[in-house]
Amino acid sequence: MKRIYVVGTADTKGEELAFLADAIAATGASVARVDVGTRQATAPVDVTAKDVAGHHPDGSGAVLGGDDRGAAVAAMGMAFANFVRSRDDIAGMIGIGGGGGTSIITAGMRALPLGLPKIMVSTLASGDTAPYVDVSDIVMMPAVTDMAGLNRLSRVVLHNAAQAIAGMAARPAPPPDGKPSIGLTMFGVTTPCVTAIADQLRDTYDCMVFHATGTGGRSMEKLADSGLLSGVVDITTTEVCDFLLGGVLPATQDRFGAIARSKLPYVGSVGALDMVNFWAPSTISERYRDRLFYEHNPNVTLMRTTARECRAIGEWIGGKLAHCDGPVHFLIPEKGVSALDIEGGAFFDPDADAALFEAIERTIKPNAIRRVTRLPLHINDPEFAQAATAAFLDIARQ
Repeated sequence: MKRIYVVGTADTKGEELAFLADAIAATGASVARVDVGTRQATAPVDVTAKDVAGHHPDGSGAVLGGDDRGAAVAAMGMAFANFVRSRDDIAGMIGIGGGGGTSIITAGMRALPLGLPKIMVSTLASGDTAPYVDVSDIVMMPAVTDMAGLNRLSRVVLHNAAQAIAGMAARPAPPPDGKPSIGLTMFGVTTPCVTAIADQLRDTYDCMVFHATGTGGRSMEKLADSGLLSGVVDITTTEVCDFLLGGVLPATQDRFGAIARSKLPYVGSVGALDMVNFWAPSTISERYRDRLFYEHNPNVTLMRTTARECRAIGEWIGGKLAHCDGPVHFLIPEKGVSALDIEGGAFFDPDADAALFEAIERTIKPNAIRRVTRLPLHINDPEFAQAATAAFLDIARQ
């Protein structure tokens, strides 16, 4: 039987945990009270902290009984994530916590499949929640008051949270329409290309477009790792620029890792590899002060990549894709890689583009399953979108 997991540190939040679980049970839902505290529980639970801690690779002793709270919180987070992966009866999950509890519980929530209901009622929900949410779909709900005993406001907040998770779990989203899903990456400067590709593929595929802002690429690759994608059309690989050159929208070292692991059909390109993203000009490092910039808006500044940097970017991408054993077709638009990199445009630099293209061709190690094709087109030309669509349909049918 599926249950709603109600999670908290029962050593410090026992009263709130019991109230929340009872409110959910009052809706008719089945609940499982889970303790992720590191001291003695102050309320009854269904899953003890020792049960959870036992899922740590080094056993419960690596989590409980020590004097270093920070180490215990980190270890419990790892144990809870492993505990969550071992369960097949979770209809939804709701957590309550301050700093430590939020860190522990969201580590487990991030291990849950996308789409499964998850709510975190937290004292940190009105701040920077990126470390807790990452690329998951956790709903962060502000606790407003601290969780140090129930009060008239916290009762209302927890009641509302109970109704929300009970409703989500009771009425899950309808199943998809049956079309296989593919991931596509897009930036403002590659929008015409990616929009045209999605339009051409939408009759056959559920097209999921991801904004290439670091989290967008990671979200797409998480779906690939989860087995939820049937292919990838990675037109906009710009996150690599920020990762290698210190921009504010970076990929991680594992960019393209999910493509290699999943062996999905993959069509890629060099979209927006002419730019690194920074915030307002005043935030840019002194080492870049003499570079070519373009003000995208008052808060976002773009820096043109040089030929030397483009060579390094191309080698990094090619080296990653060379480890892919699934079908790969990489397309190179010889007349420009973004709306700014076009003849007469602010970032038009044929020499830098040439260095990029040569590096990718050399390091991707083309063979029977990895192809590189140059096209005498700009990335936003309609003909390039048609070529990318045809390339994907070709390898998807193999």
